[in-house]
Amino acid sequence: MYDERLPTNIWVQAGLALCSSRGIPVAVMHKGDPHTGIVLVKIVTLDGACRLLTQQRNIDGELAWIDAIPRETSPSEGNADAYIERARGRDPDLWVIELEDREARNPFDVDGA
Repeated sequence: MYDERLPTNIWVQAGLALCSSRGIPVAVMHKGDPHTGIVLVKIVTLDGACRLLTQQRNIDGELAWIDAIPRETSPSEGNADAYIERARGRDPDLWVIELEDREARNPFDVDGA
């Protein structure tokens, strides 16, 4: 999970290295603000569906991962890409990371969401 003391670009680089060490195909699709940008993670499941996650503060004020598009709707890549474009229009500091995982797991979440 994100450490508030780390600039986003360093946190992202560490996440990319973690994915690489686990053999997870990953790429930065859009670089945002290097210090404070929020991160969207698009997880492609290779069956036409995907999962789109964003960070949000929980009740304790800690950053947590939530589904940007409810999983019950079985979002397609097209839906996720449209969401990302709208989000980038509102927030040019946004980071977008895309990876592949058949189980739609988020490797950036220490809880394994």
